[in-house]
Amino acid sequence: MFQAHLKQMVDSIDGGIAGLLMGFDGIAVETYSTPGDGGGVPDINTVGMEFSFLLTQVKKAAESLELGTVHEVTVRTDKLTVLMRLISAEYFVALAVRSDSNFGKGRYLLRVVTPKLQAEIA
Repeated sequence: MFQAHLKQMVDSIDGGIAGLLMGFDGIAVETYSTPGDGGGVPDINTVGMEFSFLLTQVKKAAESLELGTVHEVTVRTDKLTVLMRLISAEYFVALAVRSDSNFGKGRYLLRVVTPKLQAEIA
């Protein structure tokens, strides 16, 4: 069922490349990628593993600065925008889109899919 939610999220945005449900340990629970080369970007598992470390560091920084809980992190590059939203203390969901895609719609889609994934992961 996880893949169905990821597929719907990715396919609902022009320029959607991939979706991912991953643990902070860097192990993917489920992924979905659109057919094709993704615009020359690395495999979503590789992207997720690298950014899981980044998310862990952001969470630690927010805690040490007493800023509260991190909910969302976005990384924008020339080729790709990766939107990540925390699902729980152990998991996050990510949406990879082309850099010219509708950033706001991507954030909206993440907010919609997060409760569905939370319900299934529990």
